[in-house]
Amino acid sequence: MRKIIFLLGLSLISVATVNAQMDKFNGLNMNMGNLFRLSDAKTRSISPENFTGDKGKGGMADPAVKEKHNVANAHNAARDLGQGWKVNPYIIIKGGETFTLAEIDGPGAIQHIWMTPTGVWRYSILRIYWDDEKEPSVECPVGDFFGMGWGEYAPLNSLAICVNPGSAFNCYWTMPFRKKCKITMENINTDNMVLYYQIDYTLTDVPEDAGYFHAQYRRANTNLTSDYTIVDGIKGKGHYVGVYMAWGVHNNGWWGEGEIKFFMDGDTRFPTICGTGTEDYFCGSYNFENRVKHDYEVFTTPYSGLSQVIKPDGLYKTQQRFGLYRWHIMDPIRFEKSLKVTIQDLGWRSGGRYLPQRSDISSVVFWYQREPHAHFPTLPRKDELEIN
Repeated sequence: MRKIIFLLGLSLISVATVNAQMDKFNGLNMNMGNLFRLSDAKTRSISPENFTGDKGKGGMADPAVKEKHNVANAHNAARDLGQGWKVNPYIIIKGGETFTLAEIDGPGAIQHIWMTPTGVWRYSILRIYWDDEKEPSVECPVGDFFGMGWGEYAPLNSLAICVNPGSAFNCYWTMPFRKKCKITMENINTDNMVLYYQIDYTLTDVPEDAGYFHAQYRRANTNLTSDYTIVDGIKGKGHYVGVYMAWGVHNNGWWGEGEIKFFMDGDTRFPTICGTGTEDYFCGSYNFENRVKHDYEVFTTPYSGLSQVIKPDGLYKTQQRFGLYRWHIMDPIRFEKSLKVTIQDLGWRSGGRYLPQRSDISSVVFWYQREPHAHFPTLPRKDELEIN
């Protein structure tokens, strides 16, 4: 009888917990478990056909109107059809210019971003600002943000990022904001870029405990230390939710023996979390090697993947290059005061000994935290972003 009462008590506690969590539901995070629940949240979307996302304001461009406020980049194609057809589906960002993709008054949350940037992806810089902040919380080349750090298309199928044929970039990270959201794209190239894009968001209350989304880019080419710094100097309370890495190898042999280390909340010489190898951290094993074909085996899963392997072509592509991602969606790494993340640049040399490498490594780290955030390092200059 005591056992039955105890189990019944646990069941009641579980039900109460679920009910409390469901009461907090406000349409911010939809999933298969709560998709049936109705909400007062308002769904909106920004694209070149509706720059403001305002209700009832989509598809208003007129190919016959030449006024400055009326953007109609496809006016020639739509000249026989008129207003309401496909009149302004894209924008053109000139070389050296920055375009504001979205400016939204909150509270609310970005739920999905789709875009198809042309040109050199490393030369298109995505920035996102929360609540009128002067420095962005997201700053990185658009290709790296979407897991395409080498400037070449490869299919990527995960929960947070999807890259679909042909070169369609999709982001599903939830990005809440309380006062305002501003998203810009800077074209640091000399050539114009064409951009189709759509930003889907909800206007709704944001819970007090909701953190702000952050993404930071770094590159070391070549890496001159035994440890590559994925991120350093994060201050405040938050949790790390993943990383994308573009890893270019300059030496022969297996290149991924290095361990990832998470230094949190005052750790100094030794970290709290230490991995066992690069491929292990990215949820693979034994060199990502298909032992039958004796080749790297590309894979993309909801939470991790070796999404890209670029091999030498015998002419101008002289080194092997890899694209990897690991999302901590089910297992976020939480910190109270600070976070630093490093990974060793380590391979093998003769005699069964480790080889400190000198690789070309880029990364984008993703995390949530309370604002304000610490200063980001200065983004590398154009020549330092170039893939060479």
